[in-house]
Amino acid sequence: MHKNRLRKIWLACKAVAVCSLAALCAFFALLLTHSPVFEEGEAYELSYGLSSSAQTVRTKNPLFDKLLNGAVAGESVRYTGNRYEEMKEKFAATLLFTEEVNGVTNYYLYSPLLKGGMELGGRFVNLHIAVSSEQTAAGTPIIFGGF
Repeated sequence: MHKNRLRKIWLACKAVAVCSLAALCAFFALLLTHSPVFEEGEAYELSYGLSSSAQTVRTKNPLFDKLLNGAVAGESVRYTGNRYEEMKEKFAATLLFTEEVNGVTNYYLYSPLLKGGMELGGRFVNLHIAVSSEQTAAGTPIIFGGF
């Protein structure tokens, strides 16, 4: 009788351990899918909605905000200086087309490392990098709200 009770306790402990590991794996997967796309910069923004006029919110804690709100349509960040080449390389991106407006060069790229995207100019874009004389802004799938 005593061995049977110990066996039941052992099996219950194993079940609790397996469930705890499964929950930990699920939480880790959630963190990975909601982690910020870009490294911290001077300003990190999250966009909620599918148009450039959608609500864009500046945040100091993008991971926390993405976990709480979930429905993020885009992310962008700003850095001092020209970071185009560095970001293009980091995301293994292919340049699709460029445009220049008011002294800002806009690079529209595709990165196999980023999910989602949108069609612009007949091309599927999921990384937008804008460079001015003082700063760089990067967004996925594009920079919502302007630069």
